[in-house]
Amino acid sequence: MNDYLILHNGFEKPTPEQMGAWGKWFESIADIQVDKGGFHQGGREISATGTTELPFGKDSTTGFTIIKAKNLDEAEKIAKGCPIVFSTIVYEIMRW
Repeated sequence: MNDYLILHNGFEKPTPEQMGAWGKWFESIADIQVDKGGFHQGGREISATGTTELPFGKDSTTGFTIIKAKNLDEAEKIAKGCPIVFSTIVYEIMRW
């Protein structure tokens, strides 16, 4: 089993139903979840040309989940099981 990082990008305030479904999804992956976290404000992008302020929200990374999976295909299947994937969040998955 390998660790896979799922980046949560974008944010729209979820409905209570979405929050409940999201909570159930987290319960369903509890045995393979390594870590998770959320960001609650913007950050900074640092590049060769300087620093740019990044606002929190639609176009920023807003959280992460690290899971255990056999391979990238299995990690993708797990991420697709999250109800918010299809309503408010874009995910990126990569081996950790």
